[in-house]
Amino acid sequence: MLLHLPAPDDTLALGAVLGRGLAAVSPPVALLLQGQLGSGKTTLVRGLVSALPGADEAEVSSPSFNLVNIYPTRPQVAHFDLYRLDTARALEEFEELLGVVGTLLVAEWIDRVEQKLWPDEALHIEWVAVPSGRALEIRAWGKAASGLLESLAPSLNHWQKGFAV
Repeated sequence: MLLHLPAPDDTLALGAVLGRGLAAVSPPVALLLQGQLGSGKTTLVRGLVSALPGADEAEVSSPSFNLVNIYPTRPQVAHFDLYRLDTARALEEFEELLGVVGTLLVAEWIDRVEQKLWPDEALHIEWVAVPSGRALEIRAWGKAASGLLESLAPSLNHWQKGFAV
């Protein structure tokens, strides 16, 4: 599914739609983000977290120097920035949190991790270059993720209409 986000507010709104959808899915579906610096990955996460209960206690920022930020939302969000993933311990921490019950895993720079280590159930979002605004492609990995994307399609339709890369 290809979407066009003309303004940063659209990125926040998309994040909120995804957050509400991801919070309602069982088994958990991870959100895997891939895009250039400044493409809007952290803005999307900010929108996602804002839609969850407990968001008023969460200050979303890029976890570039921590590897992971944990937000006290319901469900709890583990927000990874894998840009500087260069140690075995960092990769172990990522793998440990993949299966934590009650935690929504969001990973920026997922392309830094071998695909065989990605979660079985995930939405993969990749930003693509366009002349104006931002564009992204969403792919579902797994049965639960496919069902989630299908259920979100009506809410995503206005970012999709008349858009082609």
